Amino acid sequence: MDSFDYIIVGGGTAGCVLANRLTASGKHRVLMLEAGGEPNGMWIPIPAGFSKLLTNRKYNWRFETTPEANTNNRVIAVPRGKGLGGSTLINGMVYVRGQPQDYDAWRDGGARGWGYADVEPYFRRLERYAPGGAFRGTDGPMNLEQVGERFPIAEGFLHAAMQDGHALIDDYNGSNQEGFGYYQVCQRNGRRWSAYDAYLAPARTRENLAIATHVQVTSLELEGSRCVGVTYREGGRDVMVRANVEVILAAGAIQSPQLLELSGIGQPELLQSVGIPVRHALKGVGENYIDHFATRMNWRVKNTVTLNEMSRGWRLVREVMNYYTRRKGILTLGTGLVHGFVKSQPDTATPDAQYFFVHASYANAAERILDRKPGMTIGVTQLRPESLGSIHVRSRDQLMGPAIRPNFLDSPVDQLCMIRSMQLARRIVNQPAMRPYIDFEMNPGEGVSSDEDWLSFARQNGQSIYHPIGTCRMGEDDSAVVDLRLKLRGLAGLRVVDASVMPKMVSGNIQAAVMMTAERGADLILEDARC
Repeated sequence: MDSFDYIIVGGGTAGCVLANRLTASGKHRVLMLEAGGEPNGMWIPIPAGFSKLLTNRKYNWRFETTPEANTNNRVIAVPRGKGLGGSTLINGMVYVRGQPQDYDAWRDGGARGWGYADVEPYFRRLERYAPGGAFRGTDGPMNLEQVGERFPIAEGFLHAAMQDGHALIDDYNGSNQEGFGYYQVCQRNGRRWSAYDAYLAPARTRENLAIATHVQVTSLELEGSRCVGVTYREGGRDVMVRANVEVILAAGAIQSPQLLELSGIGQPELLQSVGIPVRHALKGVGENYIDHFATRMNWRVKNTVTLNEMSRGWRLVREVMNYYTRRKGILTLGTGLVHGFVKSQPDTATPDAQYFFVHASYANAAERILDRKPGMTIGVTQLRPESLGSIHVRSRDQLMGPAIRPNFLDSPVDQLCMIRSMQLARRIVNQPAMRPYIDFEMNPGEGVSSDEDWLSFARQNGQSIYHPIGTCRMGEDDSAVVDLRLKLRGLAGLRVVDASVMPKMVSGNIQAAVMMTAERGADLILEDARC
């Protein structure tokens, strides 16, 4: 039986960071286990390729929610990355740290040592942001660039935001998030820059790092109150491998709690109901599921050319040539072009809503098929939702996906924030700077005016924007799953280091926060190894 010092379960965002940092000294033998394969798809390095990858089963687990009344019993897609690099292979590449108050809320809620002053150095460590600034890192592994393309309608939208009283800001990851501007993205020279590119690729030549792909971890192996290794399935056979120091779960907010429950770690009644023997009772596993819920408001536009037309025919040929010769043009674009971080109501202390503006609209959003006529979209999301959901196994079958119940729009606070944020977006678009471009509002349409209408639109049309967190929450209370050093409570030899440990949502896309968590988690692991 093989053994390693550390076994990392999952080769996604956090796993790539951990693999790099834990092997850097050469002292520790590390095994990474990943269910997917190598990140060699043709669409992965092309930023605009995200639209192809979000429906590609080779690189996407394609999870779905359980129908819920709050969202009119619709099934909502929950894409998660599959392969070395995880969700950074298929996401929109948007980089947002969040607000300092987010991490201070973690600290004040019981995650001592995870306040903004504690975590800010780790953001600096991971960043390579060329413009720099007093608050930014410039020599880290994760290359960051501001979206480089400029379009008249986007400039018009920024002017409309100013006409509505909002500020333009250069760096929403600096001292102040509030305002409008162009997004920062994880790219390098017009190409996607994933966690694989930043962290794992440079570490693969190290002799103390082993990587196994296309292997499905099916259980954590326990001896008494200690996790001693894992069993994984490879080519129809089960293989057990031992961890001399620790097993580190980095499978994400969906699959980390799923694997815990499949291994008999979780709520006893739930485990027994699906025939899983209880090995370690821990009531918080799979609870505290939080995700960003977003609506898409669309307008038919005029007097400009949008991505809808630019992605077809001779214009597309021109854009392909532009990309491959200059690394410029629409193929460098991800999910967001222009950002807005706004207060949905005047008395809100800090921004509580985020906008994603792009001059494109979908004929079929689920399949990422663009309209043929010119259009634009503003994605509207609440930054810090209060609604809490859950994720739990439905069977002892390791290959069956779990039941995901996000409980979107359960909280009246969430409902009001979404309503006011959509109304504000409409108000901005109705400013004089946008009048030359707007033909008419397609969705929700001018007929939607009352709060009840807006909420009904959100329930019927809103989607996840793929930021699940919290299902193995850190803390010191009885419902916490891991302690403040990310060790599983009550079991030795097992940690969780990924989005699932985040106790509350951060104000924006979560990729930055996940990488920060993994950077800090790696330091905690190495500190304990020296003790």
